[in-house]
Amino acid sequence: MDFNYFKNKIATLSQISVGGLEAQFKLAPKFRAQYSKNLVTQKNPKKAAVVALFYPNAKGETSFLLTLRASYNGTHSAQISFPGGKFEKSDTSLKQTAIREANEEVGVEKNDIGIFKQMTNVYIPPSNFLVTPFLGLLKYEPIFTINNEVEKIITISLKDLLKETSISKTTVTTSYAKNVQVPCFVLNNYTVWGATAMMLSEIRELLKNL
Repeated sequence: MDFNYFKNKIATLSQISVGGLEAQFKLAPKFRAQYSKNLVTQKNPKKAAVVALFYPNAKGETSFLLTLRASYNGTHSAQISFPGGKFEKSDTSLKQTAIREANEEVGVEKNDIGIFKQMTNVYIPPSNFLVTPFLGLLKYEPIFTINNEVEKIITISLKDLLKETSISKTTVTTSYAKNVQVPCFVLNNYTVWGATAMMLSEIRELLKNL
């Protein structure tokens, strides 16, 4: 998708209702339960925010950023995700959290990120995080500088996300399920499943309106 076309549709996108849990759960594993707001509140989850950052590639096509997390002794080690992280006391809002984390993790200038939409929160049971995804716009192709939390930058073409063939299935083993088949996206030869796929599913449903 041409970036100038995408950029000119931002005002429209900002007004369109998001798909919510229905859109997210199109790419959720079958064993992934839907949690009511009351139940999530009772669990007192930690807050976090991520940003799906859209920008033009060298050909002027709309792209967005995913990251391969660095390996560490933790729940989300070596997973594919959006830039983001937990809410800090110094943050004035979750929007600021998303922008700050994008700056820290991949080196994008804070003032250059234009957040234009907030998506539906995603609860992540294994780590007890409630993650708020944001959509952001960057008007140029950045030169990324990663920190020690990121193993690799993954650039994805928006047109690839919108293709029906981007949706597939894969078999995974987690701490709570062994050799189970889950829905996923296959993007730029990377398999994306779980919470990030759920976020992408809602984003995909929104952008199909363009």
